[in-house]
Amino acid sequence: MAKIGGYSKAYPRARFREFSGWTENAQNAREEKQKVDGKEESAPRQLTDSDFLYLQENFAVTDGIFHDQNIIFDNVTPEWIEFCENTLKFEIPEYQRASSASGS
Repeated sequence: MAKIGGYSKAYPRARFREFSGWTENAQNAREEKQKVDGKEESAPRQLTDSDFLYLQENFAVTDGIFHDQNIIFDNVTPEWIEFCENTLKFEIPEYQRASSASGS
């Protein structure tokens, strides 16, 4: 069963692509239903720069709110963390840090 992480923040895909080391697993995008030859089939959606992706508290990027599904990017390096904190201004709010530390 999919799990929602403690904290995530949505950004347009174009913002993530500003990172020089950005690579993405587009095949992990959420599936969309499409009609092909009159039959309904599921296929990963085609991501555009205006689509929103979610930066999770563990610095992975997902296509949706669940931290363990539809993982688009998970090459977490010190450079990636620095980009997230300094360029994207990503930070876990104090109330969430306190909640995580207490085990809730």
